[in-house]
Amino acid sequence: MSGTNRHSAAKASAPGNPSAGWRTSIPAAGALGFVLLACAGPTDPPDPPTGGQELVLDFARFESDVLPVLTQQGCDAGGDCHGGGIRGTFALSPIEEKDPIFDFEQASLQVLPVEREESPLLIKPLAVAAGGAPHSYKVFETTDDPGFVAIRGWIEAGVLR
Repeated sequence: MSGTNRHSAAKASAPGNPSAGWRTSIPAAGALGFVLLACAGPTDPPDPPTGGQELVLDFARFESDVLPVLTQQGCDAGGDCHGGGIRGTFALSPIEEKDPIFDFEQASLQVLPVEREESPLLIKPLAVAAGGAPHSYKVFETTDDPGFVAIRGWIEAGVLR
């Protein structure tokens, strides 16, 4: 009988034997516990790039300086343009139903509060050769274009609060 017990004990502790149970799972559980303890400690989240502030842009300046540029350049046209519904991440009210507040809110979402010069509202309509990003329609050939200057001025005038 003692031979049978020895054989059974060897079989029970053999690697890959599901009946080995807890004997082979202790090292794995110990390692898992260590990993969980190492990751469980509280940490402070990093500060947002704006230090918790938001960028406040001027509606009156948008309405007087920027909205006319967007309309003149056809950005709010229907079809494949931004007045025909959301295109990418930017939508404008259609020409026949202008809503300056909606357009202001949508344009504001296209402004980066920290790296404002990299804002999609500036780089998408700018020619790639002038530092712009790929876009189906290039409104501004250079950064000296009066429309580009108007949009950039509105963005730069924004205040972090």
